[in-house]
Amino acid sequence: MSKTNPGNFFEDFSVGQVIEHATPRTVTEGDRAAYGSLYPTRFAIPSSAQFASSVGLSVSALRGPVVVEEHPVEELIAFHIAFGKTVPDISLNAVANLGYAELRFHRLVVPGDTLSTSSEVIGLKQNSNGKSGVVYVRSTAVNQRGEVALDWARWVMVHKRDLDAPAPETVLPDLAPAVAAEDLIVPKGLDFTSYDFTAAGEPHRWGDYEVGEKIDHVDGVTLTESEHQQATRLWQNTAKVHFNAEARPDGRNLVYGGHIISMARALSFNGLANAQLIAAINAGAHTSPAFAGDTVYAWSEVLDRAETDAPGVGALRLRLVATKGRDESMTLRGEDGKYAPGVLLDLDCWALIPV
Repeated sequence: MSKTNPGNFFEDFSVGQVIEHATPRTVTEGDRAAYGSLYPTRFAIPSSAQFASSVGLSVSALRGPVVVEEHPVEELIAFHIAFGKTVPDISLNAVANLGYAELRFHRLVVPGDTLSTSSEVIGLKQNSNGKSGVVYVRSTAVNQRGEVALDWARWVMVHKRDLDAPAPETVLPDLAPAVAAEDLIVPKGLDFTSYDFTAAGEPHRWGDYEVGEKIDHVDGVTLTESEHQQATRLWQNTAKVHFNAEARPDGRNLVYGGHIISMARALSFNGLANAQLIAAINAGAHTSPAFAGDTVYAWSEVLDRAETDAPGVGALRLRLVATKGRDESMTLRGEDGKYAPGVLLDLDCWALIPV
């Protein structure tokens, strides 16, 4: 009997199946430093313990016999770690990760927190070619106290092992087009009434952004083979297409979609420096593959605005778009309704910003 794990193929999944993913992962200050070396992030809260404390986000944590004050890491660090846990069971044999929905960050993650992830299969649909199918899962990451840190739905196209295996009954989950503003979770204690705009880097408040406004984030970063593989290994993402050139017919390593999300988020600082915290990801689609050598740019569109009950805190619903090469026209779709050439990522999210 083989002791190695070939990963699950499409016919191995069933609706209602619950998978407890292996290898809990403890977040460290090294994750914060590594994230900053991989992405040009400059948001003040995860960058500065003093700034985080000034807006009410200093968290007491027990380190052995000593209580220390910790400040949160980037939300996407928690996402990448939690997502990486799911890969060996959900998407090791994936053709591509297709999209996300209903992602909410329930609580801040600080160094010392240990994240564990589980997933439930909520939908299945075999593709017409009979060679693969789409698997829908809802994943939940909890900390060492059993508290939910984040949860999300995603769908991924997975190869079949046996092309003659019968197609399962098609089940498509009912996923909300967006997290409702009233369902956003604002971190406990967050208070932007004494917000330091100089330290944050830009003067723009919630009221300075208009629905329909587009923001060209200007800067670009060229992807390198070593960096995208380092990032993917950091999150313990074992998907073959990112490391093994023999896993794809074209012999190229596909850049992990989360790497593009973090790159675009970091680039969005220029124009959205005060969109300090991601509260939710409503939807996301990796619309084209990315490879080493591609230069990533980003632009955002303001989709909606909402007030929150937290002092001085508003929410912006943003479409964050990553492109291969800069698109000064900021065009998402062509006249045919399809994504414009060069669009890599279409991400719909809520961010918290001072009013």
